[in-house]
Amino acid sequence: MWTEFRHTLRRLRGSALGWGIGLALYALMMVSFYPSIVNLKGQFLELVSGYPKAFAAFFGDLTDLFSPSGYLDLYYFGYLTPIIGIFAAGACAGLLAGDEEKGLLDLVLAHPVGRTALFWGRFLGFVAALAGILLLSYLAWAIPSQSVEFGLSWGQLLLPFLPMFAVLFLFGALALLLSLLLPSSRAGGMLSGGLLIANFLLMGLSRLYPDALGPLVRFTPLYYYQGGKAALGLNGVWLGGLLASGLLLLLPAWFLFLRRDIRVGGEHGWHLPALPWRRG
Repeated sequence: MWTEFRHTLRRLRGSALGWGIGLALYALMMVSFYPSIVNLKGQFLELVSGYPKAFAAFFGDLTDLFSPSGYLDLYYFGYLTPIIGIFAAGACAGLLAGDEEKGLLDLVLAHPVGRTALFWGRFLGFVAALAGILLLSYLAWAIPSQSVEFGLSWGQLLLPFLPMFAVLFLFGALALLLSLLLPSSRAGGMLSGGLLIANFLLMGLSRLYPDALGPLVRFTPLYYYQGGKAALGLNGVWLGGLLASGLLLLLPAWFLFLRRDIRVGGEHGWHLPALPWRRG
């Protein structure tokens, strides 16, 4: 298992480093802007008062921007989760089905490695790569924030990254499951990423139409995602629920992989039964 873990880490190191550096640079820029944003509070509030109410409702309480947790939520954790979700969905969808389509997975399984070790080794490698990306982002917030009097300790700045990790863990597990159910890894990654973006849009629309959509979003993962507000207090029940949901998605994926007939290469179809008018 640990051989596959190291192999997956090596394979993902380039994309993980690219995402980590990109998010870290963005975090450094946001930290440096915070003192200027606070100094412009009066002008900003005057500007926000002219925004359409629908715009303000979709993105949340814009006046909360001047608190450290609100700034974190609006400028980083509020909308970057679906962006990083592109990496999580694509990477997880290609862990197994991607190699199968390239004709490599049957060669790997020809060696003395069990399917269970292969499955969990590769997924844990993805988890480690994801943790590395978030660690770089965290350090880019925590180190310079002490010099600009951001108002949050190192420990408080770490808390919002835990729900972000849990959400990406969940949608990564979903992408892995879908890649084993759908005809291709690409379809699994696209559907998982699309569901994450749809959930993000639904959360915004639920603030516009709380009576109609409020009950619906309670059944979606992002409803239990705290974002930057976790810096003021982490909801352990929500965090545990997101992680447990991800593990529940991994179990059927593991079962499907154990019983899967490995193809030599290429994508496969839906294997629909022959229709009456196509027989003969």
